[in-house]
Formats: sequence, structure tokens, C-alpha cells
Amino acid sequence: MFNTFLVQTVKELKEFRRDRLSVALAFLLPLFSLLLLGFGIRLESKSIPVVVRDSDNTSLSREYIARLYATNMFVPADADPKESLTRAIDRGEAKVAVEIPKGFTGKVFTGSVSPFKVYIDGTDISNVQVLTNSIEAANLYFLSVLHQTRQPDAQLSPVVPETRLWFNPGREERLFIVPGAFAIVLWMYPALLAAVAASREKEQGTMIRVYASNPNPLSFLLGKAAPYFMISLVMAIMVMTVGAIIFNVFPVGDPTPLIVSTPLYVLVSVLFGLMLGTYAGSQTTAVQATSSIGFFPCLLLSGFVYPISNIPFPLNLFAIVVPGKYFIELTRDAFVRGTGWSAVWYVPVVLILFCIVELGLSCMALRRMQEKD
Repeated sequence: MFNTFLVQTVKELKEFRRDRLSVALAFLLPLFSLLLLGFGIRLESKSIPVVVRDSDNTSLSREYIARLYATNMFVPADADPKESLTRAIDRGEAKVAVEIPKGFTGKVFTGSVSPFKVYIDGTDISNVQVLTNSIEAANLYFLSVLHQTRQPDAQLSPVVPETRLWFNPGREERLFIVPGAFAIVLWMYPALLAAVAASREKEQGTMIRVYASNPNPLSFLLGKAAPYFMISLVMAIMVMTVGAIIFNVFPVGDPTPLIVSTPLYVLVSVLFGLMLGTYAGSQTTAVQATSSIGFFPCLLLSGFVYPISNIPFPLNLFAIVVPGKYFIELTRDAFVRGTGWSAVWYVPVVLILFCIVELGLSCMALRRMQEKD
């Protein structure tokens, strides 16, 4: 059994060294993906173009417009005064249009209802609620300041919340995106490497010689997994090092959960690729299966971009069988919260269960193929 394991490991290492595509998958594409995810994904809305038409043109209306821009979310956009404000939104030149009617100031100081029109581009659904909340917050602040300047002696007991952001007070997106990107990258590329390696022998017809030697399925699979596991560990160290250098993302608190769980997560990814490769009939099929069954669920059902609670039932139940979900919880704790084992003790246990299931399914596939031959 050990000889089979050793021979298969040496063979896979030699094939990996000769295959330039596999080397690129292991070392170049993971870095490119990390940089793309780290720099390319931005969740906070900034520099949103807004057009404003002030038909009142008083000091109060100008003060209100200044309050909108003081949110640091909006930037002014040009609009033809002869055209409707919504034309700027129609042409994509602005996301928001604000129209202050004539007589706005008079209604404010007489205590009358002083409506004004706000148009928001609804095609950008991710920003609609953020924009609405920002305009409402600016409006409330403006009214509060106005009330204090007009009636400074009024006996008011306002409720003023003292808000503090825990763990990430600067609202830095890199602390949210980059730890999640580690999980995405370390799931996609180790699985691809292993899937291509497992399906290559079937596609080239060399699997018959393997069956002729009647190897133990477990030792054969472990021998195939071992080199890609070691390569993927190097990949993990490289990706996290680059993340620390470029994005300034370092572990906080106790690092042992990350040290223990990263090799397990990499092993789950490698075994997942081997499992798909043993069932696939060609390398093309293996790559497509890895992308469809592995990458997209990990990207969409792991909580990488948005909370799993936002996913409608029953689709959110599939997140239970997505290993990336558990590793993202661990990386965000390791790189942001720093709580340690008390918060993520279950992650290594779940990853070990994934390893056992994937090994079992792969062994079943190999035994079934041996029986057919």
C-alpha cells in the first residue's frame, strides 16, 4: 500500500513539473485572482453622480444642497437646464436627480409641508437602499440643524444613538473582501489541479495500466492527492503573504485556528477535484464540473459577497454543503475579529467530515470502474 502511494506521488510530481498549464494554475492564476477580487470588488457606494436643479435658489436651498454633498457620497453631474432631470438618469450620466421647487424656503419657515422631488436610478438595485438612506439621513440632519438655529431655546430631549463599529471601525472593505478571497482562491485552483490530474489518465488511456496493477483505491487516491496537497499548501502561503503585503491584512489574535484549518481546507479542495476527476471522462468535463459544481456555489453560497440569510429558502440550505462557507467564517475571524477557537472550533471538524465523504465517494468510483474493466 505504501509503495503504491509513494510511486503515485513521485509520478504526479514529475507530470506536474512538465505541465506548464498546471504550474500556471498553481502559482500565477491564484495571485491574479486574489488581486482581481481584492481590488475589483467594492461594496460601499462612493462618488455617485447626482444632478440638482434648484428652482428656489435661496440661501436655505443652497445650504440643503451643500448638506447632500457633505455626505461624501455624491458628486455633481452636469444636466441641461432645458431638459427634464430624468434625462440625465436615462442617459446614464447620473444615478440620482434632486429637484427643489420654487417656494421651498417659504414653506419651510411657515411650517408647511415642503416636498421636493428625488429620482433614483432603480436599475442599480444594490445602491437603491443605500442612496435612499443617505438622502433621508441628510434630510434629518438638515432639519435638526435648522430647528436648533430657529428655536435654540426649545426644550427638546432627542434620542441620540452613539454608534461604534466593532472590529472594523474604519469600515475598510479590504478586511471584508480579502479574507473571503483567500477562501475562493484556495477552493478553485487546488480543485482544478486535482481534477485535471485525475481525468488526464482516463483521457489518455493510461488508466488501464493502473487497473492492471490492481492498486488499493485508497492508496492510489492518496498518492495522487499528496503532491497537489503540498503544492496547494505552498499556494496558500504565497496567497496569504501577498495579501498581507499588498492589502495589509494580517492575522489578529490566536493564529492556531488558521494554521490548523488551512491545510484541512486545502485537502478538502484537492479531494473534491479528485472526486470530480474520477467521475469525469475527460479533462474538459472535469474543468467544467469543477467550475459549475465547485466555484460558483463557493462564490454565491458561501457568504463571500452577501450574507447567506439574504438567500431565499430553500436555496440557502445548499450553503451547508459548501466548504468555503466555513472557511470564510474562519478567515474573517482570524483576520478581523480575532476571537479564536471559541468562535470557530467547529470548522476543522466540518472540514474533516468533508474529507471523509469525498474520499469515500472517490473510492467507490474507482472500485466501480475496476469492476467494469
